[in-house]
Amino acid sequence: MTNLKKLAEEYEPTTTNNISELSVVNVDIDVTERICKEGTPDQFKMLVTNIDGVDYRVPYTVLANLNAILLKKPDLKQFAVSKAGSGLGTTYTVIPL
Repeated sequence: MTNLKKLAEEYEPTTTNNISELSVVNVDIDVTERICKEGTPDQFKMLVTNIDGVDYRVPYTVLANLNAILLKKPDLKQFAVSKAGSGLGTTYTVIPL
């Protein structure tokens, strides 16, 4: 058994980084769909990739932008993501490399 103070001192909230934090992203990375806050009214899904043991969220708008680019450039191998704004006003731009 442990006490609350010890648990609080050791507590680290779980976080998921954003794909825009990566300088280069390969188009063939593996992604999985994760359900967050399952069973609650706030439940939502997100795409996540794990690179070198670190989780990165892949916003669905990045997926849509990448799809449009791949239609014109199917041989694309790498891209970067630029992020602007915050919260619901966040926008992402996929930059082919």
